[in-house]
Amino acid sequence: MSTGRLTIDLDAVVANWRALDDMTNAKTAAVVKANGYGLGAANVAKALFRAGVRQFFVAVAEEAAPIRAELGDKPEINVFSGHMKGDTDLIRELRLTPLLNSVAQMTQHFETLPGHAFGIQLDTGMNRLGMEPQEWAAVAELVLSQNPTLVMSHLACSDEPDHPMNPHQLDIFKQLTDGINVPRSLAATGGILLGPEYHFDLTRPGIGLYGGLPFADATPVVELDLPVVQVRDVAAGEVVGYGNSWQAERATRLATVSGGYADGIFRILSDKATLYHGNTACPLVGRVSMDLLTIDITDLDETPDKLTLIGPQQSVDDLAADAKTIGYEVLTQLGARYNRKTYGK
Repeated sequence: MSTGRLTIDLDAVVANWRALDDMTNAKTAAVVKANGYGLGAANVAKALFRAGVRQFFVAVAEEAAPIRAELGDKPEINVFSGHMKGDTDLIRELRLTPLLNSVAQMTQHFETLPGHAFGIQLDTGMNRLGMEPQEWAAVAELVLSQNPTLVMSHLACSDEPDHPMNPHQLDIFKQLTDGINVPRSLAATGGILLGPEYHFDLTRPGIGLYGGLPFADATPVVELDLPVVQVRDVAAGEVVGYGNSWQAERATRLATVSGGYADGIFRILSDKATLYHGNTACPLVGRVSMDLLTIDITDLDETPDKLTLIGPQQSVDDLAADAKTIGYEVLTQLGARYNRKTYGK
């Protein structure tokens, strides 16, 4: 069985980074965690490095290995999860910069890797990662004397520009960090779009690089075409797929295409998703199964050899809306079976 073709446009990733970079007077880093949001961290980082990015962010230390192998010693690679037990050797060997999230991590880092680069993450109200304000107050003098490379926090509601949490977190971040002689970072993609007061010294876009909301003006980065495996005609009254969940109300021409929930096409899209042949919408009928989808192509003038799930007619976020999720999840769940074609710088 042929597999779907996932096309990844690295020039679009670079264009999105440049567009976000142009919105600020700060340095602009790049978040390449979760294997570059599912699109290949090493290739994405290489393209962005050529465009001028010198600071990258990953979620955990292990994610840095392919980036360091691709780019060598030049870029700074920051680790959001900080200095976890068992990561000491990897942090040393890969020359990573952990963003310390607690007094315990701070102690471990200073004891096991004295003099090694580090940053600090502060909690300004998201209650996920970072030192609490009272912790920071207790250790700030000591930490700052060790020359951290960055002090950062993370916005919880930046994709909602009018949410009161945004100015609340901004105010707390400023209270905790005003006057320090260390680069500061608060804004990811959504924070960049909130405006200059959120930009500080460094921004760290993630989803916006990959064509997703809240960066509505982003250049699309991915297209996903699914090959047709078989075409059949069913009569009115016949049923299709597991559980007899769809019954034809008319004589229907069906295309069975290669792709399913094993490839990141969510089962909740059963009887909901739309695929495209050019500009013609073709509804998915019946259930999403592990490897296959059944698509109503009755209204097409020709028999297609493929149908498009993500492309000019339907963005990552359009598909996410049908699945009642977000574009982040669509991208990061794209399956390993796809024939991936990456082009661009």
